[in-house]
Amino acid sequence: QVQLVESGGGLVQPGGSLRLSCTVSGFTFSNAGMRWYRQAPGKERELVATITNTGGSTSYLDSVKGRFTISRDNAKNTVYLQMNVLKPEDTAVYYCNYRTPMQYDYWGQGTQVTVSS
Repeated sequence: QVQLVESGGGLVQPGGSLRLSCTVSGFTFSNAGMRWYRQAPGKERELVATITNTGGSTSYLDSVKGRFTISRDNAKNTVYLQMNVLKPEDTAVYYCNYRTPMQYDYWGQGTQVTVSS
């Protein structure tokens, strides 16, 4: 079955960096576009970054442009989110997402990112 497992979250000071990983199984990763979402307390889940199946095209939420980078390693079935210059407003649970061609969403369990001094 489809599984997405995130890792790499934690507590970091403002201005710091974290790299999130999402390792997947149960589908052909190299054929799949992938997404990172986040959800802060009391807020709706929002799309943070997307990447096409080859990694040739990416897109970002305006507030993270220039600070976050999405990438993937198709040999490792893993998608990454490099987060630099973190701000307190980046505090959220971050989720990896795979949307099937039939528009069904699979989610990982989420990884907590807390930016605080």
